[in-house]
Amino acid sequence: MKQAYLTALISALMASQAVAIEIYKDDTNKVNIGGWIDVRAIDTQDVSEIANGASRINFAFERQLKNDWHAFAKLEWGVDPVGTGRVIYNGDESFGSSQDDFIYNRLGYAGLSHADYGSLTMGKQWGAWYDVVCYTNLAFFTDGNASGTYTYNKFDGAVNGTGRGDKIVQYRNRLGDVSFAAQVQLKSEKITLDKANDPLEVSRLDYSNTAGLGVTYQVNDQWLMTLGGNYGQVEGNRFDGTSFDETDYIYGFGFAYGWWDVAGFYAAANFNWNQFHDTDNLNRMIPESKGVESIIAYQYDNGIRFILTYNLLEASAEYAKAYQGDVFKRQSMVAGVHYLFDTSTVVFAEFSKNLGDFNGQRAAAMELSEDDALLIGLRYSL
Repeated sequence: MKQAYLTALISALMASQAVAIEIYKDDTNKVNIGGWIDVRAIDTQDVSEIANGASRINFAFERQLKNDWHAFAKLEWGVDPVGTGRVIYNGDESFGSSQDDFIYNRLGYAGLSHADYGSLTMGKQWGAWYDVVCYTNLAFFTDGNASGTYTYNKFDGAVNGTGRGDKIVQYRNRLGDVSFAAQVQLKSEKITLDKANDPLEVSRLDYSNTAGLGVTYQVNDQWLMTLGGNYGQVEGNRFDGTSFDETDYIYGFGFAYGWWDVAGFYAAANFNWNQFHDTDNLNRMIPESKGVESIIAYQYDNGIRFILTYNLLEASAEYAKAYQGDVFKRQSMVAGVHYLFDTSTVVFAEFSKNLGDFNGQRAAAMELSEDDALLIGLRYSL
């Protein structure tokens, strides 16, 4: 029962509530299609508009091999059914800029698995660190911006492998009530930005290999605990001509209680400490910070669910020293109500309140993407 619980919960969270549809099956092969269309009206930053809620489509392939081995692969693309807008607020955006393409790559990996020997995958996939923090990333307002997942100003975590990491080799297995994921990110990547509003913004990043670990301990059918970290080396330049060569690390732990999308009480939280792992809202490196993400929810038998979240990412005194006394404290709460016709069709309303502190010369620019926001929408999952 414990193993079934953990497998079901992680699968639901990793798939973000999507229910796959089987479109082909024979004695050896199986193909599923999944994803969702999420359309919402959002009022924030003095703008009211229709926005995309990280809509996506994916195909999952599985093949039975000899000696109880299985081969599998997954391809997932983000799609924009509503067109590009002005409001920037979610974790699918590169350095805070909206996606210009109708379709773009989210995931793409292939692997082998065995019930006794675990699984090995290669490609663009969810990082081991996400195992530690995924249980709070459930509001329709994108979380993950304080957990160290969607790094580099709310990007997708591809650069340092904590979110949907690029070029990852990952091994997963379980030993009794403990499951784990260990990974390396095999790459040498240079990222260049063309313009700046601040001379201390990052103009170029050089990343080489990174490594990560996520461990989950299933206490019982309701409780689980997580622990993990991620490590890499980052070099770069700023627009003022200065350079840096630092260690990027994050470590932390979390817990979850209950079942999401099931009637009853649900709660989860995670805590992290990190160094040169993320940028502020102006794309300046954060030398050191700590983060908290949390959620509580209660779902009634009739499908009505109430949620409350609290998130905090606070830079240390090292940040103030680096940027002429500036303060960076990303802090927010989200309150919402959802109605589940079923787990595949949800209407929702959420309000996000900015509680942050961005004192400094560029406070107004820092606060823009943290503005209070009202969200009303519909998610239709396959």
